[in-house]
Amino acid sequence: MSASFNSIETSDNTNHWKTLKTFGSYLWPENRWDLRLRVLLALFFLVLAKVLNIYVPFLLKQTIDIFSQTISPLTLPLSLIIAYGVARLGVALFGELRDFIFAKVGQNAQRVIALNTFKHLHSLSLQFHLSRQTGGLSRVIERGTRGIQFVLNFMTFNILPTLLEIVLVTGAVIYHFGFLYGLIIFSTITIYIFLTISVTEWRLKFRKSMNSAETSANTKAIDSLLNFETVKYFGNEEHEYYRFDLSLAKYEKAAVTSQMSLSVLNITQAAVISLGLIAVMWMAGQGVINKVFTVGDFVLINTFLIQLYLPLNFLGFVYREIKNSLVDMDKMFELIQVHSDVADDPNAQDLMVTKGVVEFKDVQFGYSQNRQILKGVNFKIGAGQTLAIVGSSGAGKSTIARLLFRFYDVTDGQITIDGQDIRHVTQKSLRQNIGVVPQDTVLFNDSIGYNIFYGKPDATEEQMHKASHMAKIHDFIASLPQGYDTPVGERGLKLSGGEKQRVAIARTILKNPPILIFDEATSALDSHKEKEIQASLQEISTSRSTLVIAHRLSTVVNANEIIVLQDGQVAERGTHSQLLKKRGLYASMWFKQQEEQSHSVESAPET
Repeated sequence: MSASFNSIETSDNTNHWKTLKTFGSYLWPENRWDLRLRVLLALFFLVLAKVLNIYVPFLLKQTIDIFSQTISPLTLPLSLIIAYGVARLGVALFGELRDFIFAKVGQNAQRVIALNTFKHLHSLSLQFHLSRQTGGLSRVIERGTRGIQFVLNFMTFNILPTLLEIVLVTGAVIYHFGFLYGLIIFSTITIYIFLTISVTEWRLKFRKSMNSAETSANTKAIDSLLNFETVKYFGNEEHEYYRFDLSLAKYEKAAVTSQMSLSVLNITQAAVISLGLIAVMWMAGQGVINKVFTVGDFVLINTFLIQLYLPLNFLGFVYREIKNSLVDMDKMFELIQVHSDVADDPNAQDLMVTKGVVEFKDVQFGYSQNRQILKGVNFKIGAGQTLAIVGSSGAGKSTIARLLFRFYDVTDGQITIDGQDIRHVTQKSLRQNIGVVPQDTVLFNDSIGYNIFYGKPDATEEQMHKASHMAKIHDFIASLPQGYDTPVGERGLKLSGGEKQRVAIARTILKNPPILIFDEATSALDSHKEKEIQASLQEISTSRSTLVIAHRLSTVVNANEIIVLQDGQVAERGTHSQLLKKRGLYASMWFKQQEEQSHSVESAPET
């Protein structure tokens, strides 16, 4: 699924044309006639500026010819001088008008592409996001966005205008000086362009190596910093430095090779242009000596050559950078084209929750063909009831929560809510009706208040405070100097595990959904706080369908039904008292935990 995204070497000319076609659709958007009109106006001013730019040297020629014919101040060609200055101003004016009118088109395209990419990333399945590397993904998006900016700035109004200017200048030279002059100029340009494209294609592999090394280095750096505590626990700073430096060394080697090849290309390009310039200037100079051309003609051809070769020289740089930008854009557009493993049915309807009855019918699921997790699980959560799932690690408890939230689709069987198969309802409506307190709580790098409000952004401050009280975290927040404005840091690292978990509980309470999932919701709390939170959770669970996944059996004794998972199957089911009487797996787990708790209390130091 993500092979094309992870490969940095697969971009080719076919991909470039597809990328340009896709990009063009953003510059010529459907149902946006205002933007299309801007494109047409920008092209009009582009042509106008180039035509006027071709006429400017003729004004200079006429002025020089007048001066070369007479030295009388009475014949000062004031009108030609003014026309020359006005024409120069006109070229600049039309160019700025072109850029001003097109700016909205370009910025709109950038905004829409960025938004579509962001939306698409959120639409992809959990499987994609678990397999991706944050550093590599961010670099692909960053380089792709930078590539779009470069192509917008240079290809639209640099390469195309330069090509237009080449045609106009060549035509003007042939008309005024003869076919041979035009042939030499055109041949020089052709050789230059062929050389530039050929060598740039050869140099592209160095750019790809640089991109690959840069992505690798960035991924390692971000991964290391995100796991800062783990690095410190094991004292592996030097190991991290070594891994990071290996990628930097690969980048350094590729960058040096790339620069060396660039220097060779630049020297060769300069040689080609110089030979063409010498040939044309020699012929024009000979024409002046032979009285075929005037001094103004000599200046005219020189002006044309300078006017042509300067942007042509820049064109070489632009082509190289656009080629590189297209490689970067290819990867981003490939990312946009990745299909999600979990997608809405074309005829999906919104989920209608009336009673909140959740049912798993012979559910089977595996993360891969060789890793079967659930093997025919059946259970039902009645309206307003609480069902608890317990079992050893790896039995499939959290997988059940992920399937209900539809992070994955079942391999076989069916999950229904009030009789509606969750595969046939929209993911948005499904998730709006389910609240989750996960075992591993990750917070946004913002304030505590923002993270609680995230459960219901349009909630009132009073509602938010009420949710915080129920989660037993309001007093702690109030004791902080900044209160609810206190920043939590990256992934909430400035808060303890228990504090993060209570923030997660508060925002789920604020969301106020009809179906709740508590996945080890109190695992990071001490026994005293756990009892307080359990009372709050029982209060908000009243009249809601609740799925509780727990390791501590003391937290599920009041559940309407408890099921014990073992090897992906329901091994036992019943209430707490019924399961204890069976003297089976649940009873064994219960007595073992009670014994561990007893030993823990006995071994606690006296205070």
